[in-house]
Amino acid sequence: MATDLNHIITQYKTDSQSVFNTWFIDNDQRLKAFRTIRRGVLQVVVDIKNKNFPNDFKGSSLEFVLNCIAEQKQIFVGVSHPFYWKPKLRIPDIYEHQGNKTAFGQFLENCINAKTEEQIIKEIVRLDALKIKGLGPAVGSILYFLHPTLFPPFNTAIVNGFNALFNDKKKLGSWSEYLKIREVLVETNNKYKTHLSNDLGAIAGLCFEIGTQKMLIGNDEYLSEEERNKLEKSIEKRQREIQEEKQEDNQHSEMQFHLLKIGQSLGYDAFVASNDRSRSYDGKSFSFMSPDKFPAINCDKETTNTIKLIDVLWFKKGTNKVICAFEVEKSTSIYSGILRLTDLSYSIADGDEIFYLVIPNSREKDVVSQLSRPSIKQIKTPIKFILFSELRQHCEALCRFGENHQIMEKIAKSA
Repeated sequence: MATDLNHIITQYKTDSQSVFNTWFIDNDQRLKAFRTIRRGVLQVVVDIKNKNFPNDFKGSSLEFVLNCIAEQKQIFVGVSHPFYWKPKLRIPDIYEHQGNKTAFGQFLENCINAKTEEQIIKEIVRLDALKIKGLGPAVGSILYFLHPTLFPPFNTAIVNGFNALFNDKKKLGSWSEYLKIREVLVETNNKYKTHLSNDLGAIAGLCFEIGTQKMLIGNDEYLSEEERNKLEKSIEKRQREIQEEKQEDNQHSEMQFHLLKIGQSLGYDAFVASNDRSRSYDGKSFSFMSPDKFPAINCDKETTNTIKLIDVLWFKKGTNKVICAFEVEKSTSIYSGILRLTDLSYSIADGDEIFYLVIPNSREKDVVSQLSRPSIKQIKTPIKFILFSELRQHCEALCRFGENHQIMEKIAKSA
C-alpha cells in the first residue's frame, strides 16, 4: 500500500482541479472559516442555553452555521441535509425534544472547550449513548472546523472514498463507524504527514475525490460507458466551477480595489486583508495601496490575526481606531461574512463604527433576510450592505466629493 498511496497522494496534489488545490491550499475563505464557524457554534450554544433555539432547523443559528460550512463548497456541499427537521420521522430529534436539544448544546460547548482528542471522543461516546434519533456523525463536519487537526469532516462521498482506498465496508450514519474511520485516517495521515498536512481536511479531501470518482485509484479501463460518461460530466462541471471561481475572485479584487481607493481619498489608513496583499487590480498592487504596519489593537493574538483577514478595514489616520469594516462576498457566500463582522463587533467595536457587506446584486434579497435576524440586529455595530454595481459606478464620485466615511451612506442599504 505504501508505494501505491504515495502515488495516489502525488496524483491528488498535482491535479490542479483536485480539492487539494481548489479548496485546501488555494482558498483564502477556508482559512477565514475556522474562527467564523466557531463563533457561529458558540451562538448555537447560547441560543440553546437561553431557550431561544427554535423547533425547526429553518431560521435557527444552526442553519446559519451549516450554511457557512456549505459556502466552502467542494466537500461540504449538502452538509445541511442531515440537520433538516423531518417532522414525520421526528429526526433529527433536537428541535422538539428539550432534553435532546440541551444535550446537543452541551456536547457542542464541551467540544469547543476541549483541549485533547480524548475529551472529544468521550463527548461523542456520551452523545451516542443517548441514541438521539437522526443525530449522527454528520456533526463531524462541525467538529472539523472546531478541531481540524483532530477530527475529519464526514459525508457519503468521504465514506465511499475511504472504503475504496482502504478496501473496507464502513457505513454512513454510525458514530462508532466514524470513530473507526477517523482512527485509520489519523494513523495514515501521521504516516504520510510530510506529503499531506496536520489538518485532516487534506486526507478527507483525498477520500472525497476518490468517493466521487473524480479521481480513479485503479485502472479505468473497466469503467462502463455510463460510468465513463458520468466521470466526464463530473470533470466538465468541475472545470466550469473553477472558471466561475476565477471570475468571482477577479470581482472580489475589483471591489477591494475600489474600497482601498476610496479609503485613501477620504484620508483613512485603508488596509487590505493580510492574505490579499499580494493581489492586484488594474495593474495596481494592493501592497502599495495598503500601509505595511497593521495598527496595534487591544486583542489577543488569535483575534488580531482574524481581524487582519477582514477584506478591507479603514482606520482613523495613525491610530488603532476602526472607522469602517468591509467584507466582500461572492455569489456563493454571505453567511461567513456576516459572522466575521459580528465577531469583529464583539471583539473591538465600541458602537461608533459601521460595518458593510459588499455583495453581488443577485444576493440582495438573501442579505436582507439574514441581516434581519434578531441575533444580528442586537449587535452594537450596525451591518449595512453595498451592491457591487453601486460601488463600481460611484467609486470616482465618492473619492472626489466625500469628506469622511459618511459618504458611503449614499450607496449603502439597511435590512
